[in-house]
Amino acid sequence: MPPSKQPPPEPAQESPLVFPCDFEIKVFGKTEEDFPQHVAEIVRRYAPGLEPERIRVRPSREGRYISVVMTVNATSKEQLEAIYHDLQKDARVLATL
Repeated sequence: MPPSKQPPPEPAQESPLVFPCDFEIKVFGKTEEDFPQHVAEIVRRYAPGLEPERIRVRPSREGRYISVVMTVNATSKEQLEAIYHDLQKDARVLATL
């Protein structure tokens, strides 16, 4: 019986994004007065130019949860990975997109 051939490994996929670019980060949490500022501070660690007018806040229908959408000037895949890593490990953040 001939040895089985395994398919060659797939090449690492390149990011479809072309940097720098505007990139939306959506963060969900429980409705708390300072939640938008809290997540914006996390994002500003890696995107210090985040302007207040590039932050949108929207409550859920029942008002228990809130979404914060921030449009950042993304400069690299590594920058975005670092932002998402810090957001996802934060206890107040329920989900990110």
